[in-house]
Amino acid sequence: MTSRFTTTFARLRAKNRAGFVAYVMAGDGDTAALLDALPGAGADVIELGLPFTDPMADGAAIQEAGQRALKAGMTTKKVLELARAFRARHAETPLVLMGYANPIHHYGWADFAKDAAAAGVDGIICVDLPPEEDAPLREALAQHGLSVIRLATPTTDDARLKTVAQGSGGFVYYVSTTGVTGAGIGAATDVSAAVARVRKATGLPVVVGFGVRTEDAAAEIAANSDAVVVGSAIVSANHDGGTEGAIDLAKRLSAAVRGAKRDAS
Repeated sequence: MTSRFTTTFARLRAKNRAGFVAYVMAGDGDTAALLDALPGAGADVIELGLPFTDPMADGAAIQEAGQRALKAGMTTKKVLELARAFRARHAETPLVLMGYANPIHHYGWADFAKDAAAAGVDGIICVDLPPEEDAPLREALAQHGLSVIRLATPTTDDARLKTVAQGSGGFVYYVSTTGVTGAGIGAATDVSAAVARVRKATGLPVVVGFGVRTEDAAAEIAANSDAVVVGSAIVSANHDGGTEGAIDLAKRLSAAVRGAKRDAS
C-alpha cells in the first residue's frame, strides 16, 4: 500500500511547490479542534507533539506548552487517542508524532508501535534517539508499516548523513539551526546548500524545521526544500489566540509556502 507520505510528496512535486508542515503540542488548548481545522487551513502534514518533562531540543514556547499539557493531564495514551480521532476524519493528511524516547520507552516500544499504527499515525520523530540507539523503536514500527524519521543538522558530516538517510523513512528532517526550536534559521543560502547536500544522500523528501517563525522565512525555505515545518510560532499563536489564532497564522504560512518562487526543475 502506498504511504500517505509518498502520495503527499508526489502531489506536491506535481504542483512544483513545497509542503507546509504544522506542529502542535498535544494537550495544549483544544488540540482536537486545532487538528481538525489544520488540513483546511493548508497543512499538508501535521506533527503532533508528545509532551515530556525534559524537552532538551525545544525552546521556551514548546517547553511551556508541554508543561501546560502535562499539568492538564495529557499522556501518551491520550495523544494516541487524539491521533485516532483525527484519522477518523482525515484519511489523507500524514500525521507524525514528535517527541522524546523516555515516554515511548515507558509505554513500551512494541505496544507504542502497535497502538500508533492502529491510531493512523504515519511516522515518529524521536528527537533524542540517535541512529545507534533507535533499532528497538525502528524495528517495532517497521512491523506495522511505520517509519522512524531521522534528523540531520548543520554539523552532520557526509559519513553520518549516509547513516541518517539509510534508516529514515517518510522524509529526512533537516534541523536548520544548532540551537533549540524557535531559535531562528540560518541564512537561506546556507539552508539551500545544506538541503542539496542531504538530497545527495537520500531519495527521500527533505523537510526543514526549527526556527521558522514568519511567513517570509517559510517562503525562503520553501524555495529550496520539499516542505517547511513551523512549530513554535503556531504553538504561541494557539496559546495567545486559541484555535482561531493558530488557524489564522497557519493559513498565512500556508499561503506563503504555496506562493514561494521555485526552480522549475
